[in-house]
Amino acid sequence: MGVTDPAGPVMDRDEVDRALARLGQEHEAIETSLLALQDHAGRRLLEGAELTGITKERWQATEARITLLWGYFDAYAAALRSAREIRARRRWSSREDLVELTELLRGESVTVPGPGNGVLSESYSLSALVDRMNELYATSLDLVVACDAVWSALPARIDLLAAELQRTRKLAHSVGVRPGEHPAGDDLERITRTLTRLREDVVSDPLAFWVPNEGSSAPGGGRPDTTVYDREARALEDVRREIDAVLTVRQDAEARLIRLRDVLSRADRTLAEARTARGEVLAKIAATEVPVVSGPPTVLQEQLATAAEYRRQAQWHRLSPLLESLEEKAEDELLRARESLTAVTAPLAVRAELRGRLDAYKAKVARHGLAEDPFLVERYDAARRMLWSAPCDLRVAEQAVLRYQQLAAELLGGAGVPEDRKGDQS
Repeated sequence: MGVTDPAGPVMDRDEVDRALARLGQEHEAIETSLLALQDHAGRRLLEGAELTGITKERWQATEARITLLWGYFDAYAAALRSAREIRARRRWSSREDLVELTELLRGESVTVPGPGNGVLSESYSLSALVDRMNELYATSLDLVVACDAVWSALPARIDLLAAELQRTRKLAHSVGVRPGEHPAGDDLERITRTLTRLREDVVSDPLAFWVPNEGSSAPGGGRPDTTVYDREARALEDVRREIDAVLTVRQDAEARLIRLRDVLSRADRTLAEARTARGEVLAKIAATEVPVVSGPPTVLQEQLATAAEYRRQAQWHRLSPLLESLEEKAEDELLRARESLTAVTAPLAVRAELRGRLDAYKAKVARHGLAEDPFLVERYDAARRMLWSAPCDLRVAEQAVLRYQQLAAELLGGAGVPEDRKGDQS
């Protein structure tokens, strides 16, 4: 067994040289990382920003960690320098030198200031101190990278959206969409206030807009929280569509008003035709319930006049919803007029169908040489008198047509003269 001390077995010269080489590489790597952190754009921004909220609290703690980290690094560098000096005393280190180097390189030989909380100082081995510095560095870098990521992502996007917002506001103002006069104008004011407040919050408290990745240990593992930004971007897009609709109204308002007048005119003519048809039905059809035909609604004509006035005054934001409502109501009115005409003329349609059926069966029996059959002639004449007389009782006329149709079917089916009619024939 080799000679031992509290740091463990005494290292030989080769072990000392390998340890010094490894610690030297770690020293260079740590120094490079610390200098990169010192020059990191995010850290410089944090130092110059007026922070608030969670970012202010965590940055104060991180600044203390970075200061502590540099103190640890200086202590580490001093210990490494002392070890190199001892090793450089002799080409072939003595046993006393090796014992001292073993204690310095493996023992808890580095004393550093304590982190506070009543701890004045702490002792580390060089390896443990490297681990501690790596821990402090990762934690500090995590905060710096997170803040820098938020500042790199959100303010620029907010500024672009704000510029688009200003263009939209100017366009909205040109077509009369203003706060207090149109919902889209109110939305633009709300979006403006929200974006202004959002940018201020992002700049002063970026960590409030950072979502870390679950389970990620890499510095800066996460993403900026764009929930508010995305919501306002969608709201602005909705407003833009509304403005586009208003612009479309401005472009084709006259054509739409002409179409509206045409639809309402057709509805009025259809209702007038229905009223005329109702009088005809009442005169020609007996014992029939004929629905009453209402007159054209004056409210649509009043709204149409209002729409025309909005167009003359270039109140496009008012004209847009009114035109949409009027177009829907006008189509409904035309449909109602057509349904009214159909309902009123239904008895005439039934009479026309009965007439057509009667003549169709007469032509059918004629093709089979039964046109002169006295029973058929009798039933045909009875049905025809009812259908071509005024007023016509549709229920009685339909029964007469059915009797003629049934007799024709019997004769065409080869049954000859029905038994109940043979006595009459003789």
